[in-house]
Amino acid sequence: MNIRNSDLIKEALKVYFIMGSPNCKENPTQVLQEAIEGGITLFQFREKGTGALTGNAKVELAKELQQLCKEHQIPFIVNDDIDLAVALNVDGVHIGQEDEPVAEVRKKIGQDKIIGVSVHSYDEAMNALEGGADYFGIGPVFPTKTKADAKPSNGTKLIEELRDKGISIPIVGIGGITGENAGSVIQAGADGVSVITAISHADSVTEAAKKLRKSVFDSL
Repeated sequence: MNIRNSDLIKEALKVYFIMGSPNCKENPTQVLQEAIEGGITLFQFREKGTGALTGNAKVELAKELQQLCKEHQIPFIVNDDIDLAVALNVDGVHIGQEDEPVAEVRKKIGQDKIIGVSVHSYDEAMNALEGGADYFGIGPVFPTKTKADAKPSNGTKLIEELRDKGISIPIVGIGGITGENAGSVIQAGADGVSVITAISHADSVTEAAKKLRKSVFDSL
């Protein structure tokens, strides 16, 4: 199965959970296990922020979370760290505008891996598409406190603009998304929603994931 098939990516993006140890109140492996039970469809390991693990500790946590995803057939993607992604032979990477160009990342990780790119404008989207991106992360859709350097929220404007122009690449919305507002992101043309704290900080991780999943699937 080629995981880079556009339809498979659209399915995987539906309930996209992102986290690392700084985002969790409990043990990250336990949080991921509960999120999987709640129905997430893709996981991104993003070990950033105050108190983030480095070196061996980061690698060991990545391996543990990757193994859990493998057991449940959830694609496992790494944020930014291309060396880690190659070393662990993960399913893909997600990069931002400050990272290496998509074409360079593709050379490093190979033709069979997913590359997601954060885009904030039509021009950035076209550059990423030209470089060989497999999906776009667009946001922040709503205000978010998870990223200290997050850009101002822009609603679903760019998602709608790309769809209006006939761009059919898979799109996931990110930033301030919850079970209450996820439906509007799907209705704007996104294939899925990605969240961090809406799941990782929830009183019940499993219930939060279920609620998000229901909101997405009810809006398709």
